[in-house]
Amino acid sequence: MKHVILGTAGHIDHGKTSLVKALTGVDTDRLKEEKERGITIELGFTFLDLPSGIRLGIVDVPGHERFVKHMVAGAWGIDLVALVIAGDEGVMPQTKEHLDICTLLRVKKGLIILTKMDLVDRELLDMVREEVTDAVRNTFLKEAPILAVSSTTGEGIPQLISVLDHLSQKVEERSSVGLFRLPIDRVFIMKGFGTVATGTIVSGGITLGETLEILPSGREGKIRNIQVYNQSVEKAEAGQRAAVNIQGIETSDVNRGDVLARPHTLTPTRIIDAYLEYLPNAPRPLKNRTIQRFHIGTNLAAASIYLMDREELSPGEGGFVQLRLDRPVVALPQDRFVIRGSSVIQTCGGGVILDTHPDKHKRFSEKVISDLTLLRDGTREDALRQHILHSGIGGMALDDLLKRVAMAPNEARAILRRKVEKGELVLIDPEKLKVVDCSQYRELREVILSQLKEFHGRFPMKSGLAKEELRTKLPGDLDIKLFQIMIGELIRSDKIVLEKDKLRLPGHRVSSSDEKGLVKKVEETILKGGLQPPSPKELSEVWSEEEAGILAIFEHLVHEGILVKIRSGIYFHRTPFEQVKENLVQFLRKNREITTPQFKEMTGASRKYVIPLIEYFDQIKLTLRLGDKRVLRAGKEG
Repeated sequence: MKHVILGTAGHIDHGKTSLVKALTGVDTDRLKEEKERGITIELGFTFLDLPSGIRLGIVDVPGHERFVKHMVAGAWGIDLVALVIAGDEGVMPQTKEHLDICTLLRVKKGLIILTKMDLVDRELLDMVREEVTDAVRNTFLKEAPILAVSSTTGEGIPQLISVLDHLSQKVEERSSVGLFRLPIDRVFIMKGFGTVATGTIVSGGITLGETLEILPSGREGKIRNIQVYNQSVEKAEAGQRAAVNIQGIETSDVNRGDVLARPHTLTPTRIIDAYLEYLPNAPRPLKNRTIQRFHIGTNLAAASIYLMDREELSPGEGGFVQLRLDRPVVALPQDRFVIRGSSVIQTCGGGVILDTHPDKHKRFSEKVISDLTLLRDGTREDALRQHILHSGIGGMALDDLLKRVAMAPNEARAILRRKVEKGELVLIDPEKLKVVDCSQYRELREVILSQLKEFHGRFPMKSGLAKEELRTKLPGDLDIKLFQIMIGELIRSDKIVLEKDKLRLPGHRVSSSDEKGLVKKVEETILKGGLQPPSPKELSEVWSEEEAGILAIFEHLVHEGILVKIRSGIYFHRTPFEQVKENLVQFLRKNREITTPQFKEMTGASRKYVIPLIEYFDQIKLTLRLGDKRVLRAGKEG
């Protein structure tokens, strides 16, 4: 059976709820306050089986301006809208606002229903019809059917059902292969069952007995019962109104605006990249960092709106924005949203989400605007490739991609595998289907070769570099599996050589600089120099050796832990260095502070060495400089 969702829209007291009752026999006003006041406050739900066999789910929304947030929640998952206008009043403020909301949410089809035809004459009804035609002229309802009905007498209701059936047949069914999402619009306790959450399934489907996650809280519970239009079912799919009984969850754990999803498939966010359309009838320009009410699904949050390429957005304009929210929401790319003023509460714009987990952007960046333009105008495959490229050498797995691209899992999986086969992507982890862009892979290869070349230059007497030490010299976001894949490829292609546990370039040979015993000679000379050791340049002049060769020996001894490099040209042997370090600590524990002259007296060294040495102790966070004195850093006193 095909399922279609119809939502009502229109001004308060224009007969939406009475119309639904005339169609279905069900009064969707269920609250005592609604009965007493004669207005709809909460969303109401029922269904109608159409002659063609389609089941039409109906969402009856409030018309009062105070409850427009409920209207937005109800309109988010609808396929068709019935814009209801009273024949004795015509187009009113909430008529226009509800129409704006449906336009911003990209509701594609609908019809216009003139109610209370029994209270007006033909001439007035024709005038209202003309007014309505003019009001929707530049909207998605410009060619929509306009029907006049009376919910009291039933006149026009049979024709309305026929038109609803015709429109419903043209609605494209929602896909049941995407990630399951049900934005919750109502939570209650059912006696004998427990917590029940209701909403329209916007994508995917669920089966009895599955475990679901409530977002953003992350609480999990098992599906005990599913009802679709008051009938218990084994499964529920996209396009259906569903009531889900969740075992082990208290009603206090669930709120309107939460989202039901499968565990670990969606991640809440507080930063969103989007394209915002600012309505022509907005009261004033939208300035950068303005705070507005942000409606998505059944959720409401406050959003600081950062304009990416301008200082303000004039009514009727559109632009790229970053929304920074005061609370986490669940969203996916291509979701539609609405913004309403925070002081004057009026719908002023809305748009489409482009990225749900971006970094904080720098404004007026050409790169950022270029990336956002691709996400807005490019294909889903373009978006997928861009997110993989931006993930760098950390790579991106299928599950993470599905949170960033509006794509069914099977489609994304097929694209990734095809790109791996074509050599555009490199597969890091077959189980998670984690990939890295080939350009990043090539850059990593060059970085590794460059690191080995630099290492050989600094330490010509070492046979090579340990794999783990090499990895520590690479960017921190490097995936360990990618590193192993790359090293394996470089070894197989003879770009690098593995000997024992060391990696080297093929042309590297251990330097013969030590044929004269210079390594031992340097070590002994620096040790003998104590706290006033000679520099590499000074030794090269005294010994008539190449300075580069002597410097390489110094660096080799630093790498081996025999020498300590204080700064360029100043190296101490580890033994006198540790002794003066210990003396300094003991002095400070006893005296609490030390001046540079006192330190000079303690070491017996010249100022040439004393200043760099005491500054080195500052750098390694042993001491802290306070004016012209030093003290032990916190945690070093004991």
